[in-house]
Amino acid sequence: MSKTITYYPKDVCSRQYDITYDNGIIENIRIVGGCPGNTLGISYLLKGMEINKAISLLENITCRGSKTGQTSCPQQISLALKSIH
Repeated sequence: MSKTITYYPKDVCSRQYDITYDNGIIENIRIVGGCPGNTLGISYLLKGMEINKAISLLENITCRGSKTGQTSCPQQISLALKSIH
């Protein structure tokens, strides 16, 4: 049975992630705010991916455009996915 979490990222342009998943697989990610093309691309690429694989791919990405320069929208998505476990 699918479940959905809502996550509010910190220090990045995006403001909210709604992540739907089932049995450890990402079914959908809705990203509010951020760079439209990039966030839409990320959400398409992550569909059908195992949560742990997505975390390992996204967790160490940083963005100079973030408030701290130490995080990014992809890294914040990894944190949202980690909160599922």
